[in-house]
Amino acid sequence: MSLRAIKYENLHLEILDQLLLPAQSKYVTIKGVEDGWRAINRMQVRGAPAIAIVGCLSLAIEIQKDTVESKKELRQDIEGKLNYLVSSRPTAVNMKKAADDLIAIANKLYEDENVTLEDMKKKFISNIEAMLENDIADNKAIGEFGAKEILLKVPGDSLVRILTHCNTGSLATAGYGTALGVIRSLHAMKRLEHVYCTETRPYNQGARLTAYELVHEKIQATLIVDSMVGALMKQRNISAVVVGADRVATNGDTANKIGTYQIAVLAKYHGVPFYVAAPFTSIDKKITGGDQIVIEERPDREVTHVGEHRIAAQGISCWNPAFDITPASLIAGIITEKGVFLPEDLKQQFL
Repeated sequence: MSLRAIKYENLHLEILDQLLLPAQSKYVTIKGVEDGWRAINRMQVRGAPAIAIVGCLSLAIEIQKDTVESKKELRQDIEGKLNYLVSSRPTAVNMKKAADDLIAIANKLYEDENVTLEDMKKKFISNIEAMLENDIADNKAIGEFGAKEILLKVPGDSLVRILTHCNTGSLATAGYGTALGVIRSLHAMKRLEHVYCTETRPYNQGARLTAYELVHEKIQATLIVDSMVGALMKQRNISAVVVGADRVATNGDTANKIGTYQIAVLAKYHGVPFYVAAPFTSIDKKITGGDQIVIEERPDREVTHVGEHRIAAQGISCWNPAFDITPASLIAGIITEKGVFLPEDLKQQFL
């Protein structure tokens, strides 16, 4: 059974605190928007799909308790709080896309004279709650499309070896996962020989989270440090690289966890297909190229410390971008719930 990073029922929300994994599995209650913003910003919850879901569910909880006296006041409250949630981690587009969609829904409900204040609350919350179920269905479709695409490139009934970076599984989504969903599908088809996951410095999402999920699922896997990728591709016959995405431009340029770009360069050199697995909500139709994507920069402490232990020399300065941009020219395909697209074909989906 897949891990559950998000537990939600009857307007009660708990998240698995990913700062404590793998040493401790502890759920934290999210009581409203402030809790949601803080959990996202501190990376207690992370992964672009999960960020959007937790942020929006935190708003649903707050709306139910809201003491506003008019539909106008509720609409204004919704817009303000959604924009606040978007500021928690600006590079991941899913929260911004969800906010835009939900603001449009709030405006429509506000303008409908047949909808009462209480109706508006109920209908709005129902739209948010549907995000959980839809995300899992989308992830399973991504997994199936991705597995079939990868197997097209290998002879006969050969087993495949996959490399992945960062965490893109149940801990980064509502469940199942995007890139890790592809790996799950290959495993279920009995076509997966082995998975290699990078540690993903400086925050170690691969070592702490992806490794944790792979062990939990009893999938044959090996952890490597980020600097071993070139040697791995040279010596271990990797079939494909599959990563997630926090934002995809319409030309196929992709923002993902720092370190993704160098893996794509190495994959190109070694002739290994490099795939991005992401729901359509990660594609930003307003962004035409990767140079327009704002890259979040994280605190120096993530680089200088492991837990409470300092590993870097005192006085050294740090540069700690959370993401980098992989150009479309290095990407073999964008795996979505609607199928696999060549990067250059993405923009046709929005015409």
